[in-house]
Amino acid sequence: MATQAVTDAQFDAEVRKSATPVVVDFWAPWCGPCRQIGPDLEALSDEYGDRVKIVKINVDENPEAPAELGVRGIPALFVFKDGQVVGSKTGAAPKAALKSWIDGAI
Repeated sequence: MATQAVTDAQFDAEVRKSATPVVVDFWAPWCGPCRQIGPDLEALSDEYGDRVKIVKINVDENPEAPAELGVRGIPALFVFKDGQVVGSKTGAAPKAALKSWIDGAI
């Protein structure tokens, strides 16, 4: 299952109302660290399959959701479970560290 692009308009339906845990990646195309973790998030999305949904929100095109969550730097990652934030992390990390962080939150 590949990562999914989500907009501000889709945020509630795709993230807050999701029956499965959701990892949200707030990113921008000009952000080097965001591009660095992109392939790792794609790989993790495949590994988790239907157990965890990984979505990406471009902060330049969708300013509302990041503002609501107080995002000040990117990449900013949040884990939502049952509509609530259960974990957050800012900055790039190796794939193994991202997986460990997600596993700890879900």
